[in-house]
Amino acid sequence: MSWRERLLPQPVISLLIVFLWLVVVSRFTLGSLVMGTIVGLLVPLLVRNFWVDRPVMHRPLLALGLFARVLGDIVVANVEVARLVLGPPGRLRPAFLELPLEISSPYVATILASIVSLTPGTVSIDIDMDRRLVLIHALNAPDPEAAVATIKRRYEAPLKEIFGC
Repeated sequence: MSWRERLLPQPVISLLIVFLWLVVVSRFTLGSLVMGTIVGLLVPLLVRNFWVDRPVMHRPLLALGLFARVLGDIVVANVEVARLVLGPPGRLRPAFLELPLEISSPYVATILASIVSLTPGTVSIDIDMDRRLVLIHALNAPDPEAAVATIKRRYEAPLKEIFGC
């Protein structure tokens, strides 16, 4: 491990912490920048033993496309959930879905489960890497097999390409 990796184990997280620190203090001064930098450097150092080995992104540009897709799906799902919730309750077809994983990395499986939970109307309940599946609750899934196929096509397939797993 190089000296840079020992002193700065999570550079992106450190930058995010500094940025969030400056947002929280809501006043940009040299003192707040120095304090944010200290916190941004110390927190990743203190928690580095808890980080799992992250897989390497093989196709980072594809990650930008997935990010845009997820943002668009969140907007569409918000409208759909609002329409369902404000409509007659008999239209709802809630279901528990078992999403079989082709992904072998727990880290990437967690990203997939997080994407599912970020999309209104669905929430990831459990990631079972032994059985290689994610248990999901969907607010409205009249066709559970189609819902699983959609999640696999829209999110799991790109994640497999991005991380090469």
